[in-house]
Amino acid sequence: MNRRLQVTKYVLLDWLSAGLAWSLFYVIRKYSEDNTIFDHLDTVFDDTKFWIGIVFIPVFWLVLYLMIGSYRRIYRKARLKELGETLIITLIGVTIIFFVLILDDFIVTYKSYYQSFAILFFLQFGITYFFRLVLTTVTVKKIHSGKLGFNTLIIGSNGNAMKVYNDITNQEISSGNHFIGFVNVHDRDDFKIGKFLPHLGAYKDLNAVITDYKVEEVIIAIERSEINTIERIITELETTNVIIKVIPIMQDIIFGSVKTRGIFHTPLIEISPDLMPAWQQSLKRIIDVLASLIAMILLIPLYIFTAVGVKLSSRGPIMFSQERIGKHGKPFMMHKFRSMYSDAEKHGPQLSSDLDPRITPFGRFIRKVRLDEIPQFYTVLKGDMSLVGPRPERQFYIDQIVKKAPHYRLLMKIKPGITSWGQVKFGYASTVDEMVTRLQYDILYLENMSIAMDFKILIYTVMIVLQGRGK
Repeated sequence: MNRRLQVTKYVLLDWLSAGLAWSLFYVIRKYSEDNTIFDHLDTVFDDTKFWIGIVFIPVFWLVLYLMIGSYRRIYRKARLKELGETLIITLIGVTIIFFVLILDDFIVTYKSYYQSFAILFFLQFGITYFFRLVLTTVTVKKIHSGKLGFNTLIIGSNGNAMKVYNDITNQEISSGNHFIGFVNVHDRDDFKIGKFLPHLGAYKDLNAVITDYKVEEVIIAIERSEINTIERIITELETTNVIIKVIPIMQDIIFGSVKTRGIFHTPLIEISPDLMPAWQQSLKRIIDVLASLIAMILLIPLYIFTAVGVKLSSRGPIMFSQERIGKHGKPFMMHKFRSMYSDAEKHGPQLSSDLDPRITPFGRFIRKVRLDEIPQFYTVLKGDMSLVGPRPERQFYIDQIVKKAPHYRLLMKIKPGITSWGQVKFGYASTVDEMVTRLQYDILYLENMSIAMDFKILIYTVMIVLQGRGK
């Protein structure tokens, strides 16, 4: 499936819809002022405001659609759901346009305000949804007929796996699952489903299999005797971006938000890979960028003060840069003001403690009020980190944490942050065991991610800094 081409189709049609809706709206408004406008349409095309609208209004709509995630999972669109989303985003967009461009414009009566709003709303919604409905309907029919499909992997190898495989392949209306193979949980001499699908390995190989075979959907169909492996399976899958579906009998052991999909298809519980709604993800990034820019400007005096203090406190560079592991396991360089003596790790990686002799007197102060962290606003601006997210660790310590708490890898689904729930509740960790203890707070954040939660954590962080309670 060519996703880039499909996204391009939606973008072009949305752009065309916005331009067409604005053009018709502009002409209708001119007609309400002068009912002979059709005798001299050239006055419309000579109007600068008309062309400004043609250029910028479609761009505004495309940015809005991008923010709410209209072009994500492009082949997973449902017509009824898209109807509701288009209705809501049109209402929001038209309200913004109305207050920015129309409210202070020429108006005959106050009744005209409501008429203008209604006309623009119905034009924008009607044209946009018509084009989307046509494109989505064509795509859905191709999926239902089996012409389009999603690479699907089954976790399981016996009775339940066979039942799911048979149910899905024998559906009258295809759900779009293109089975590429299965992975087993327990080793056996013979796998029932092996007669129909290739064996791609064990569940411990999930990440490699998903990458190598470009898997988009995973169906967990293990036996009751294999349920003790479910936590490890979910942990392996949560670090990927696949859609996870589970047979209903396992519903009571799966935590998180689940949905059932498909009236005519095999009933499965779907676990969405999205931790936040798309619009909140976009807003989170916007807040990261704006807040970082503002902070880097307003904190210039503190940057200078801290830099001078570090330079005078001990020999060595002002800045301390170290490789950390970020989203999806990607390494990046994290920058801080140096709070330790320059030879602090001459004997290898070491975690700091409250009375760590490697910390300089000035370093102890800046760690307490978190001034050592302020260069990380630049890292946030670059996109390697976020304002709020689990603290990034070195691979050396990640390897040790994973041995004790395999679910640590779930944190790699999101960007690390300058501050976190774990940082607020626990502070700096001085041992691997303390890192594991702090992990529970970061997992709670992962399960409850929202813009509101980010603001709460930021407020508590500011309070800790102002009160000098940093650990």
